[in-house]
Amino acid sequence: MRLKVLVIEDDDLLRQLILQHLNNLEYEADGLSRWDHVQSYLEKYEPSLIITDARLPDANSLEYIEKLSQSYPVIVLTAFGSVRDAVSAIKAGAADYLLKPVSLDTLSLTVQRVLDNAALRKDHQFCKRQLQQTNQRNSSIVGDSEALLRVRQLIEAVAPNDITVLIQGESGSGKELVARSIHTHSHRKQHNFVAVDCCTLQENLFESELFGHEKGAFTGADKQKKGLIEGAEDGTLFLDEIGEINSSGQAKLLRILETGQYRRLGGTKDLNANVRILAATNRDLESMSSDGSFRADLFFRLNAFNIVVPPLRERRDDIPALAEHFLTNHNFSTRVNKMLSSSAIRALVSYNWPGNIRELKNMIERAIILSGDRQVIRTEHFTFSQAGNGRDDIVNLSFDHDPTLDELEAHYLACQLKKQSGRRAAVAKAMGISERSVYRMIKRYKLEEGG
Repeated sequence: MRLKVLVIEDDDLLRQLILQHLNNLEYEADGLSRWDHVQSYLEKYEPSLIITDARLPDANSLEYIEKLSQSYPVIVLTAFGSVRDAVSAIKAGAADYLLKPVSLDTLSLTVQRVLDNAALRKDHQFCKRQLQQTNQRNSSIVGDSEALLRVRQLIEAVAPNDITVLIQGESGSGKELVARSIHTHSHRKQHNFVAVDCCTLQENLFESELFGHEKGAFTGADKQKKGLIEGAEDGTLFLDEIGEINSSGQAKLLRILETGQYRRLGGTKDLNANVRILAATNRDLESMSSDGSFRADLFFRLNAFNIVVPPLRERRDDIPALAEHFLTNHNFSTRVNKMLSSSAIRALVSYNWPGNIRELKNMIERAIILSGDRQVIRTEHFTFSQAGNGRDDIVNLSFDHDPTLDELEAHYLACQLKKQSGRRAAVAKAMGISERSVYRMIKRYKLEEGG
């Protein structure tokens, strides 16, 4: 496909010479002699490049360069060249500024370079849009359940502030999605989001990867290496499974949180860490800090703002929407647009999802493959694990004798305390009584609030 070039030049001989030369170079060149013809031309055509004389009989084209260059690359030609005009044209957005008489070879090289640069800018903008769309998909939290609404409210509240956030939840529950959502709603969203899985880094490599190292810091360190903190400059550093880092790494991370400074491994120079730190864990850091396996001072620093991500079994209303999301946004191609049968949706909702959202995603993608060319995904295309087949919303009261009413009440209360993780308000709601009554019953039956 030949690229269209518009030449605006009032000198008939020069205009024809340029047009002939561009056509010989396999461009599709059109010519105009007056500025008042330009608008009507641009309403019909979209040239890849505009070459215009600076001074035309009916206008000074330099006055229109700024608006024109927003849509098209522009090369300015003039016989009355001055440094001031050249600077004005470039500042207004002109891609180049050439003095007459201009050699055809120079014009050819300039046209090719300007078109190449315009193509690179277009590709860059396209890639940037694609990346933003991908990041939006990756950071999208799907669902409208009450449990998820509370998480969204916390994200919206904390995102604009540079405070450290500790995200807690079971494995696969979407902690990284929460971290990405915090980043995309913050003032740092135009900069990098760097995720570090602390589980996958070997203990002796963690500090080198996170903080970087100087040449000679250890055997094999033959040159300086910048760490992930520098890669996240002005952006967000997400430390997943923070409970897995060793005591030395904990001490250095604490220094960053307290002073905003760190040193590369083997270095003596203090560097500033202009990053926001988000951390996530599926472990009980408070208990770990009590038994000494995790620094208590680091826990308190990380826990400045806490978000607990609910497991999928506590937000069953979101399962159909999540399943549809994974049907639409899987990363492999299929020839058939898939849909879930009503029985398949019911099976997904009733399952307990020990692996949470990650397990649901894997199951949907597996079902897409197993269903082959069939449009409808059915229950038989799923493979449920035994670990998730039990219904945690069913309370089983079993005795080896005829229980008294007090025994039934005590047993039911113990089941609810376990199910609700000791939260008296949730237990009271489930039992249809006041929170004060729950407290009295716990005392009466001498039950532990954790079940």
